[in-house]
Amino acid sequence: MVDGRRPGLANMCGICGELRLDGTAIAPGLMERMLPALERRGPDDAGTWYAQKVALGHRRLSIIDLSRRSHQPMIDGELSLVFNGAIYNYRELRAELTSKGHSFVSDGDTEVILKAYREWGDDCAARLHGMFAFAIWDGARQCLFAARDRFGIKPFYYALNAERFRFASNTRALLTGGGIDTAIDPVGLHFQYTLHAVIPAPTTILRGVRKLEPAHSLTILADGGQILKRYWDLDATRGREPASEQDWVDATHHALLEAVRRRNDIADVPVGVLLSGGLDSSLLVALLAEIGVRDFHTFSVGFEDQPEEKGSEFEYSDQVVERYRPIHHKFLVPNEQVLKRLPEAVDAMAEPMFGQDAVAFYLLSEKVSKHIKVVQSGQGADEVFGGYFWYPRMLGETQGSRLDRFRKHYFDRDHDEYLRMVTEPHRGADHTAAFIAARLDDALSDDFLDAVLKLDVTTLIVDDPVKRVDNMTMAWGLEARVPFLDHQLVEVAARCPSPIKLQYGGKHLLKRIARGIVPDAVIDRPKGYFPMPALKYVRGEFLEFMRAILDSRACRERGLFERDYVDRLLEAPEMHHTRIMGSKLWHLSLLEFWLQRHIDGAH
Repeated sequence: MVDGRRPGLANMCGICGELRLDGTAIAPGLMERMLPALERRGPDDAGTWYAQKVALGHRRLSIIDLSRRSHQPMIDGELSLVFNGAIYNYRELRAELTSKGHSFVSDGDTEVILKAYREWGDDCAARLHGMFAFAIWDGARQCLFAARDRFGIKPFYYALNAERFRFASNTRALLTGGGIDTAIDPVGLHFQYTLHAVIPAPTTILRGVRKLEPAHSLTILADGGQILKRYWDLDATRGREPASEQDWVDATHHALLEAVRRRNDIADVPVGVLLSGGLDSSLLVALLAEIGVRDFHTFSVGFEDQPEEKGSEFEYSDQVVERYRPIHHKFLVPNEQVLKRLPEAVDAMAEPMFGQDAVAFYLLSEKVSKHIKVVQSGQGADEVFGGYFWYPRMLGETQGSRLDRFRKHYFDRDHDEYLRMVTEPHRGADHTAAFIAARLDDALSDDFLDAVLKLDVTTLIVDDPVKRVDNMTMAWGLEARVPFLDHQLVEVAARCPSPIKLQYGGKHLLKRIARGIVPDAVIDRPKGYFPMPALKYVRGEFLEFMRAILDSRACRERGLFERDYVDRLLEAPEMHHTRIMGSKLWHLSLLEFWLQRHIDGAH
């Protein structure tokens, strides 16, 4: 016990730092300039640490323990650490490290990372089970060691040149330090418009900003040398595995139950659920009940209907609430509120995000944060267990390469359309096709669908739903945990034969687990998506909002888009959707609006 409180276990925070590589000292007050841009990620505490050529900064979301023992940056002799995340096996690691002679002065997971680095050096990240991004200054080795979790649940942006290495949890903090090239990266732009805003690490939309790849560590030496190391890869090949479908159901159930349990137990505050009304979040509610959790909070949000699509899934979430009787909160958000608050959601985006549900998560997180600080969320289930409609369509293609089969059902725009969309200075090679072809040619995947699901869960999900959820929840100091991305669960699912996973429209294993504990109507309903109809079927005030952005002087002077392409979308926005039903007009508007808010300093 510390100060009469139980130990702090979670460190949902913002981190930043800089290492000078040119022999000069850190500029006074640099961390203090960067930290305000991270305040919403960690509103409860702030800390800085300076040496001559290195500085670290930290903003903390205090789940419970407010003692100085858990304050960051945390110093342990020649080691200094800033950490964002939660380590779910910290107790086991602490016991192992204690048996090896290490002693601890605090009771949370932060110090465990320091001792793990001291014991195992660069191999420490592979020992951690959880979500994390951290950096350690090693004064003895004169290097900065950084690592990011296996699925990139926690962000790590950086800028590197001959003068310095700078990092932060979001791009705004990084840019606040000054001296970073904010020109559009042509490779990033191509990814942005072909993979619905997924720009795989290390690339971003800005030339001067990179991001650490998931499942990697990066060591920056005092002379500027770099050591990039992959510490984990997903093996989707078949070995000696359970023989029957029931064996797979049992193995998945066990791994998922353990993932839910860890994310509930490794917290000293109540853990709720974001309940969408779909199978995934409904199953989380049922599994929490199965492990004996009672009186937990659930949260649902809905929006106004459009003629083509309902704006809420309350009819399904209400059935789950009726069965399990959690402490339920239901919010209905009118369209006028969505449009009014849209600039705030864009401000919370570390990178431009096309997902229509970004603003939905932003508004939901604001309301949830008034009741609770930690939630479990269903992101990852579709990617891990084969739930999207395009997977069977890809498998149904018998002609062409793996790239051709993937591109036909997934790319937002083919390369020819991309070349018609952007102006001449931004045209170039088909970067996305080359990247996807290489990833689908994967030695650790047995068949085409294995390779597709591995690409999705290790790369595409990182910079689409996972990044959206982290940005939008952390904008309100809310910690989101994603049990479907527990790496041990993902490893089980990856080895399951594709025909089992894709039975009856996909997610067959989860449906088997859910049968009898989740209402049949939720299990058997068509696949749903977090509804935000007004950003899919663009009309009225939303159309005028986007028209004003794309007709603005800033947009015309930036000159990213060919005007005839813009005008064609503005004339008939509802006729131009991507293959997975995203509004192409919203895509153009969002990037331009993000650039105006984050780069031009228009607000």
